[in-house]
Amino acid sequence: MNAPEHVIETRDLTKVFGRHVRAVDHLSLSVRKGEVYGFLGPNGAGKTTTLRVLLGLVHPTAGSAVVLGRPPGHPDGLARVGAMVEEASFYPYLSGRDNLRLIARLTGRSDDRIDAVLDEVDLLQRGGHRFKTYSQGMRQRLGVAAALLKDPELLILDEPTNGLDPAGMAEMRSLIRRLGSGERSVLLSSHMLGDVQQVSDRVGVISHGTLITEGAVEELRGKGSIAVRAEPLALALRSAEQLLGAGRVEVMDGGLRIDADAADAPRINRELVLAGVAVSEVRPIERTLEDIFLELTGEEESGHVA
Repeated sequence: MNAPEHVIETRDLTKVFGRHVRAVDHLSLSVRKGEVYGFLGPNGAGKTTTLRVLLGLVHPTAGSAVVLGRPPGHPDGLARVGAMVEEASFYPYLSGRDNLRLIARLTGRSDDRIDAVLDEVDLLQRGGHRFKTYSQGMRQRLGVAAALLKDPELLILDEPTNGLDPAGMAEMRSLIRRLGSGERSVLLSSHMLGDVQQVSDRVGVISHGTLITEGAVEELRGKGSIAVRAEPLALALRSAEQLLGAGRVEVMDGGLRIDADAADAPRINRELVLAGVAVSEVRPIERTLEDIFLELTGEEESGHVA
C-alpha cells in the first residue's frame, strides 16, 4: 500500500531571528491530503513563524519545506492554498461581501464564489452588513471565507478561535470539521487543546520551536485507565495487584487508578467484590491532549495552554 500523499512536508526546518532567537528548531512534520492536522503548542512556541515560512512570507534559516509539491511561496503552490494567519483585517465601513469582492479583484479572482463562501461560513444573510457591525465570531468566519475564495486544496488557519466566546468557538469547530471533510486538507494552528482534540485527525505538538510528538489523536491518547473507589482501600489495592500486577495499579486521590481498558471494568469490579471489597465507583479515565501536552513539555498551563 502506498504512503498517503503529503500536502506539507518539512525537514529540519529552522528559523533564527537575530543571533539568538530560535523560533523554529529543526522542525520535521508532515500533513496528509484530506486530513485536519492540529498544530498544537503554547503561545510563543513557533507555530505562527512556521506558518509564515510555509506561505513564503518568511525565509527559513536552514532546513527545507514543500507545500503542495512546491517550495514555500511558489506561485503554483500559493494558487492552491488559502490562509488566515493571525487575525484577519478588513475595511470596517465595507460590507462583508464588498470586502470579499475587493480581495477577489486584488488577487485576480472572479466574484463568482463570494456568495458560495459566505454561505459556507454561515454569513450569507449578513453579507450585506458593514464589517464593523460584525461580532468577533463573524469576523473570524469572514476571514475563513476570504481564505476559501480560491477553493483551495490546502487551508491554513492560525488560531481561528482566538477571542471567541464559547458559542463562537463551538461554531468555528463545527465549521472546521465541515471544511476538513472530503479532499481538502486543513492545517489548524492552535493553543486551545480542546479545539484541536475535537476536530483533528492527527496532531503535532510543538514546544520552544521543536516538534516533540506527532500522530493520530487516538494514538497519542493511548490506552485509558479506570478509577476505582472502594473500602477498605488497602484490601482493594492488594486484590487489584493480584489480579493485574503491581505495575498497573496505583493509589491516587483516595482511590485506585488502574491501567486497563474500560471493557475490563466489569471484571475488575466483580473480582474486587468477591475479595470482600465494597466498591462504590468504577469509571473509565480517558487521557486528553492536555494530559499528553503536560507530560511531554512540563508546561504549567491550563487547558488553554496560553
